[in-house]
Amino acid sequence: MYDKLQTLADRYHQLAGLLSDPEVLKNQKEYQAYAKEYSALRATVAAYEEYQKVSTSISETLETLESEAGNDAEFADLLKEELILERNRKEVLSEELKVLLLPKDPNDDKNVIMEIRGGAGGGEAALFASDLYRMYTFYAERKGWHTEIMDINETDLGGIKEVVFSIQGQGAFSRLKFESGVHRVQRVPETEASGRIHTSTATVAVMPEAEEVEIDINPNDIRTDIYCSSGAGGQNVNKVESAIRLTHLPTGLVVTCQDERSQLKNKEKAMRVLRSRLLEIEQNKQSAAIGADRKSQIGTGDRSERIRTYNFPQGRVTDHRIGMTIYQMEAFLGGDIEGMIDALIVADRAAKLSGDNQ
Repeated sequence: MYDKLQTLADRYHQLAGLLSDPEVLKNQKEYQAYAKEYSALRATVAAYEEYQKVSTSISETLETLESEAGNDAEFADLLKEELILERNRKEVLSEELKVLLLPKDPNDDKNVIMEIRGGAGGGEAALFASDLYRMYTFYAERKGWHTEIMDINETDLGGIKEVVFSIQGQGAFSRLKFESGVHRVQRVPETEASGRIHTSTATVAVMPEAEEVEIDINPNDIRTDIYCSSGAGGQNVNKVESAIRLTHLPTGLVVTCQDERSQLKNKEKAMRVLRSRLLEIEQNKQSAAIGADRKSQIGTGDRSERIRTYNFPQGRVTDHRIGMTIYQMEAFLGGDIEGMIDALIVADRAAKLSGDNQ
């Protein structure tokens, strides 16, 4: 591990020199690539260099304790206390370095395409899907991220049958990737006169937004249908043929977009969603090939897995993958989900570290 860390430290200092090289500064593309690599190494190298300093300090303290503290009991006690602190710090840094050396998900810095659909439960499921959509948009606002609706299908009662939207911001995928799966709600619907608790579900899919260079789509593989938009928006929306339906013939994937009045903008949005879905398919194939390694992690992308329950009568939210329960339902649905996300990330890292040690 430490040979690898030294190699990374050497590369980090080499990059520092390259970033001040006049020839590199002339080439912005090369400069940006070096700057990105330099930034990615900063935390790891800083922890490694602190680890080295602590290790050196421990050696020096031991030498002093052996050579100079023999005749001074009070001084020896101080050195022993200092040694305990230094060894504890070294152990903490060692664990931090193990985490920092874990392979980074190449999608972590990407923007997100998120899809939420009402599942079992009819109208109540659609209302719950609407609650989840608001929860994620509120969370995005807290993070200073930008959200953009790609397509939405609403119900007359204010619910959402399906919504596809993007979240754009630094590290969006790294924070939201564990939200994929089935979310279950237990509550008394407003239309339930007897006060009986109903159970409904909604599915959430979180995909990294694919760049054009990552997914090359042959135009001949796409069938484009143009039709009049439906739903809210007034007469213009319903009369003008601006809605787009893209069908990817090799896979059968269908993407629709009718949120914009412009046919061109709707097509651009639909292509963004299609690229992301195709990227997800490719990455799922790779994950399946990896096999057992994926099973040792928290998991991302399995839309059939029930991951969380929102129990309104008891005011609790429980994530079944890590057994964590939060008794702040209102705040959670208001976008205060950072604590749950942090816990999921920590659990995933622990699972990966455990897998590496087996």
